[in-house]
Amino acid sequence: MITITKKENMVYNQLKYIQLDYDDGVSANIIKMDLDLSEHELKEILENLEKKGLIYHEENGKIRAKTVQEKIEVVNTQKEVKIAELNHLEAEALEIINELASEKGIISRYTLEGHLLYGPLKVSNFRMYHIIISLENKGILKKLQKNNAEYYEVGSPKPFNS
Repeated sequence: MITITKKENMVYNQLKYIQLDYDDGVSANIIKMDLDLSEHELKEILENLEKKGLIYHEENGKIRAKTVQEKIEVVNTQKEVKIAELNHLEAEALEIINELASEKGIISRYTLEGHLLYGPLKVSNFRMYHIIISLENKGILKKLQKNNAEYYEVGSPKPFNS
């Protein structure tokens, strides 16, 4: 799933619509004028869309939207985008944790960190600790101290109290 903001979605949809009339791609100026965005704001939105694989720049400098098979989730702010991406990473990390955990649901701290850093997710140190702390706060992971080593116990999440 790809998570984007409402403004990014607006630019992406407009680009898909406008590019039907332009065979060689769409100029950023056309989008800027059509949507009445500042140059700085449009540049930032286009960079985000390109990072997410939704658009690409052609050799002539013009822009094209890609057709993607993944579901696109639209949220209000960049902060919500980061939260959604973290939740997605947490789900993927939990799959890895469940594969690595022993039958008793125990996994070594270093094994867990190593697989998050160098395994299929290849997250940064900062992102890895965010994932682990978030899973701890949700009650999915519990820190244990055994035999002079640190472990995590994999459990089920805490019930939500309203």
